[in-house]
Amino acid sequence: MKAAEKSPNVALRLGHWAAVSPQRTAVIAGRDSLSFLALDEGCARLGAGLEAIGVKRGMRVALLVPPGVDFFALTFALFRIAAVPVLIDPGIGFKNLGRCLGEAAPEAFIGSPKAHLARWLGGWGKKSLKIFVSAGGPWPGAHSAARLARASAGALRAPELPGPDETAAILFTSGSTGAPKGAVYTHGMFGAQVDLLERLFKIEPGEVSVPTFPLFALFDVALGMTAVIPNMDFTRPASVDPREIVRLVREHEASQLFGSPALLDVVGRHAQAAGIKLPSLKRVISAGAPVSPRVLARVSEMIPAETQIFTPYGATEALPVALIGSHEILKETAQKTAEGGGVCVGKTVPGVEACVIRVSDEPIAEWGEGLRVKDGEVGELLVRGPVVSACYDARPRDNALAKIRAADGTVYHRMGDLVRKDAKGRLWFCGRKSHRVRTDAGTLYTIPCEGVFNAHPEVRRTALVGVGAPGAQVPVLCVELEPGAGRRRVEIRAELLALGSRHEHTKEIKTILFHDAFPVDIRHNAKIFREKLAVWAAERLG
Repeated sequence: MKAAEKSPNVALRLGHWAAVSPQRTAVIAGRDSLSFLALDEGCARLGAGLEAIGVKRGMRVALLVPPGVDFFALTFALFRIAAVPVLIDPGIGFKNLGRCLGEAAPEAFIGSPKAHLARWLGGWGKKSLKIFVSAGGPWPGAHSAARLARASAGALRAPELPGPDETAAILFTSGSTGAPKGAVYTHGMFGAQVDLLERLFKIEPGEVSVPTFPLFALFDVALGMTAVIPNMDFTRPASVDPREIVRLVREHEASQLFGSPALLDVVGRHAQAAGIKLPSLKRVISAGAPVSPRVLARVSEMIPAETQIFTPYGATEALPVALIGSHEILKETAQKTAEGGGVCVGKTVPGVEACVIRVSDEPIAEWGEGLRVKDGEVGELLVRGPVVSACYDARPRDNALAKIRAADGTVYHRMGDLVRKDAKGRLWFCGRKSHRVRTDAGTLYTIPCEGVFNAHPEVRRTALVGVGAPGAQVPVLCVELEPGAGRRRVEIRAELLALGSRHEHTKEIKTILFHDAFPVDIRHNAKIFREKLAVWAAERLG
């Protein structure tokens, strides 16, 4: 196996596939497509063109280009020359985008004309930006990405070979539980993620993937797969046209589908209603939030019996951390979830160490064995390993709150999630630390409580929030019903109270409010904004 295939620089992995299978298709986006050779050569030309206008090794480059062939070519070109792309989800909103760019302080800005317009209107990056490149159309004062690639023909050189500890990218979190933060990714971290995904899912070169999350599409190409990009709004996966996903899977005989729980819910409902089967799928992968067993069951109907829906657990700062498949969930753990046991996210993946520590909202500077809780107890999850980011960019306070230094100099990341570990070594997700409800009778954890009420067949999802000061909060259950169930609200309220009365940890939840559509995160449309619901509930209760 060539060294380039296992290089931490993912651009060199692209070069490997260009050498092994030059004419095989790497990317399909609408009517555009590129072979591995064409993509690799395009990246080389773009890299040379970017260097010619002053983009250099280690320089931070804001990249705001919609998913498509330009996105792949530019991202891999930046990796190739060891520049540092700053990747921000445009769905976080205009003000957050400006704040994140100010924080990351990039020296170059590569974007679509729409992104440049937003930059100009918002005055983003005035103090740091010096170089401007436009992709997909012209922008006054900006270099054309297409012209840079053409002008650099014949001026190519070998790719950079950055060290594994060099910064490769700044990836901003979605901000679903606070302000978006820039997680620092190293080249070694990217390389470890690619290797781990290949092993976990037994991915083989030549497979076809339909990814509905841009970053995951980059992994597909680095693994030698063909990435087929859907025509959709990637900031609103819940609004996807399921017929587009079905069409692409069928037309390209895709072996892999990646989608958020919200997207799989839409596709699964459509497939169930229309009796659609997708026999080419060898695996379905979903991330971003726990996937309802009901959604897993629906999606399972459209795929072969041996095919699983995998739900890797992790975060922007650490991915993947743990893994479980739909067979285990539907046969065993779903029932325990409905009984209030939390959501099982499986065992930690190879190379990742997980520890469960006592719950604290304060910084913890150094690791000590006394922090651990006993197996079976709920605590905060710590992780460390090659796929874990060691720090946030320009965020000393958040680093103090989220990072713990070990004696050997390595760093544990505090996930901010509450979990418990069972006798089999599996992790059970019990909710975000910041979402726990602290009443005068004790602490309630969101996911174990919600699991009891989510078992009601006419409930789509629930969210437990606390109204009042911590320590004296009133637990309030917000409920979003399945379509058409609203006419039975009075009866459903009584049935939910009866469900809650059967379990010790939910029997004191007496206040139920119905909500038409929960506010959710912009990246996956699946994480519930409980903070917003808590404000809404407080207003409703007066």
